[in-house]
Amino acid sequence: MTDPGRFSKGTPVAVLTTQPIDRLLDYFAPDEGCAEGAVVEVPLGPRKVPGVVWGPGQGGFESSRIRGISRVLDVPPLRAEMREFLGRAADYTLTPMPAMLRLATRAPGLGDPPSMRRVYRRGDADPDRMTDARRRVLEVLEDHGGLAFTLSELAATAGVSTSVIGGLVRQGAVREEATPRDLPYPRLDPERGGVPLSEAQAAAAAALRAAVARTTYATTKLKGESGSGKTEVYLGAVAETLRRGRQALVLLPEIALTGEFLDRIEARFGARPAEWHSGVTMTERRRAWKMVAEGGAQVVVGARSALFLPFRDLGLIVVDEEHDSSYKQEDMVLYNARDMAVLRASICDAQVVLASATPSLESWVNAEAGKYARLDLEARFGAAELPEMHAIDMRDEKLPASRWISGGLRRAVDARLAAGEQALLFLNRRGYAPVTVCRACGHQIGCDHCDARMVEHRFRKRLICHQCGETRPMPEACPKCGVEGRLAPVGPGVERLAEEVVGLFPEARVAVLSSDLFGSARALKARIREIAEGGADIVIGTQLVAKGHNFPLLTLVGVIDADLGLQGTDLRAAERTFQLVRQVAGRAGRTAERKGVALLQTYQPEHPVIRAILSGDEEGFWRTEAAERQVAAVPPFGRMAGIILSSPELAEVFDLGNALARCDGPLRAVGAQLFGPAPAPIARVRGRHRVRLLIKADKSAPLQAAILRWLEQVRVPPRVRLTVDIDPQSFY
Repeated sequence: MTDPGRFSKGTPVAVLTTQPIDRLLDYFAPDEGCAEGAVVEVPLGPRKVPGVVWGPGQGGFESSRIRGISRVLDVPPLRAEMREFLGRAADYTLTPMPAMLRLATRAPGLGDPPSMRRVYRRGDADPDRMTDARRRVLEVLEDHGGLAFTLSELAATAGVSTSVIGGLVRQGAVREEATPRDLPYPRLDPERGGVPLSEAQAAAAAALRAAVARTTYATTKLKGESGSGKTEVYLGAVAETLRRGRQALVLLPEIALTGEFLDRIEARFGARPAEWHSGVTMTERRRAWKMVAEGGAQVVVGARSALFLPFRDLGLIVVDEEHDSSYKQEDMVLYNARDMAVLRASICDAQVVLASATPSLESWVNAEAGKYARLDLEARFGAAELPEMHAIDMRDEKLPASRWISGGLRRAVDARLAAGEQALLFLNRRGYAPVTVCRACGHQIGCDHCDARMVEHRFRKRLICHQCGETRPMPEACPKCGVEGRLAPVGPGVERLAEEVVGLFPEARVAVLSSDLFGSARALKARIREIAEGGADIVIGTQLVAKGHNFPLLTLVGVIDADLGLQGTDLRAAERTFQLVRQVAGRAGRTAERKGVALLQTYQPEHPVIRAILSGDEEGFWRTEAAERQVAAVPPFGRMAGIILSSPELAEVFDLGNALARCDGPLRAVGAQLFGPAPAPIARVRGRHRVRLLIKADKSAPLQAAILRWLEQVRVPPRVRLTVDIDPQSFY
C-alpha cells in the first residue's frame, strides 16, 4: 500500500494526538510541508504533544483559531496500513483512538535529532574497591547482557548517582563509548541453513515457505508436541520472508523465553534480531522503533506490544504458544494479541503462524472450519519420545499435615537424583502460602485496599497482595485480636513446597522459578540458562516453567495439584487446565537419551479433563469441549463482552449498573442478552469497588455498534470508570 502525497505549507491537516480527546484536531502544515502519517509535535494549550497527521483538515473552525504544527519528527510516517490497523483495532475493542496511538508510539526520544551519544557497557576490569553502589551498577550491566545504557538510564536503573558511574569508567570497570544514536541491526542471512529436519518437519517447513512465497494473507495453525521441532519449522518461514525482503515478527508469551530464543535466531541466521519488551532499555526501544520503521530491523522478537511497531513491510507474524493467556492485555487497551496478529496480517498481506502444542479452542475450531490451514507434527524430533503420564490418586495417600509430596512422587524424585537427572515439581501458586489465618480468632489477613487475601512471601519476609501489589512486613501478632504467635499459613505456594523439598532431599540443589523472585528479566533468563546447563537437581516452578523452556537433563515432572485449575466457573477452566498440565508435562524427556515421566497428583482421577490428559486423546478432548461450548452458545460459537464499573463508592457503581440494565434496548435489538449488574468476584481492588455486567450474543451479531448505542444513553459520573472488554478471557 502506498501513502498519499504531501500537504504543502499552510494547508489545514487533521492530527490525531495521544491525548484523551475524542476527535481529530486541525493544524496548519509547517513551512516544509508534511506527509499523511507524519509523526509531529503540535501545540495543545500551553503544552506541546505528539501526534500523527491523519488526513486533510476537518474544517468547521475559523482559520484564525487554527495553530501550526510545531515540527515534524525525523522518523518515517506511519504507513496507511498501520493507520488502518489502529483504526480497525480501535473499532473492534471499542478503544479511543488516542489510546491506540499511544500503543504505536511508545518509544522515548523519537524526536531527538540524529547525533552521537555516549553509552555505557561493562568494561574488562574490576574496581579496586567494591561498594554497594558500584556492585549495583555492575549487576545492572551484567543482567542486561551487554546492552548499552545512557548515563541517566544506568544511574536510574542502578539507583546511584552519575559520579559512581564516572568512577567505574576511570577504573575500566565500565566502558564509555561514543556511538550514533540509532544504528540498523546486523543483517540476518537466510541461507545459513538450520539443523537437519525430519521428513515430517521438512514437509511442514516447505508448506510454510510456500505460503510465505504467495505474499498474500493466510493463517496456519502449527500444532506439535513439546520437542517436536515447531520452532525450527517456523524459522524456515522466517528465512523465506527474509529472502523476499520482508520483515518478520515473532511473538513470545514470556520475557524469560527471549534469551534462549535469541540465541537460536543468532545460530540460525548469523546475527541477533531486534528485541521488544518491557525488559529492554529505553535506548534500545527507541532504536528498535526507528529501525523497524526504516527497514533496518529484519526480524523482531517481542511481547504482545510489538504488534504495534510501525513495520515498513511486514510479511510474517509468528505467535508462539498461541494459546497462552498472557497474550490478552487486561489493562488500559484490552486486546488479544493472537486476534490482533490475524487482523494486522490481513491488512498487510502477511502470513500468520499460530504455533502451540496445545492450541486454543478458537484456533482449533477455525482450523476445523477451514478458515486456517493446519499443520501437525505428531512426534518429537529424532529418537526422543513423549513422556509417560500417570495419575497419583491422593485419596489413597496418607500424608501428614502440611505435606504435599506423595510417597510415589518422592520415590520418583529419588530415582532421578540417583541417575544424575533433574526433576520438576509444578505448583501454580506464587509465594509461601495463599492464606494466613489467626488460630486464636480465625481472622484471615486481607489487603486493606482489595477484597483479597494477603499472600505470605517468606523469602522476602512480607505479605503481598497479588491484586494491587500492596506489601507489609509479616506481623508477629494478629492484626485483629493482637495475640502473638498464633498466625499460621494455610495451603502451599512454591516457597512452602521448596521448604518441604529441602527437608525431603537435603543433598539436592533446589531452584525456585517464580516471576516475583527475580529483580529483572535478565536475572530470570540467566537462572533459566543455569538450570538448563545442569545447575539444579530439583526445579520448583509456577506456570512460568511451562512456557517453552528446554532442560535437557529433566526427566521427571510432578504436578503437585492437578485439580487446581478445575475449580470455579470460568468457561475456559477445562481448556486451560488441559493446556497447562500438558505443557508442563512436555518439559520431561526432551532428548533421545532420557525418557520422561509425568506424575499428576489428583483427588479426581476420574475427572474428564484428567482422563483426557492421561490418555493423550487431544482431538477427543477438543471435540468434546467444542460440542459443550456450541450447545451453550459461548465462545468460540458465540460472542461475549464484559463491562467493568469501578468507583471508590459502591452505591455509584450499582446505580450506574442498574441504569444500564434498565436501558438495554439496543442490546436486545441485536439479540444480545445482558446479565448483571453483580459484584465482581474480587469486588474491590486498589480501594475501588467493582461491579460487572456480561453481554452474550450470537456470533454474527453486530455487538460493538450495539454496545456503543447502549452506552450513549447514560452519563458516567466523574469518579466511575467504565471499561469494555470484548472477548473477555478473565472474569475476576
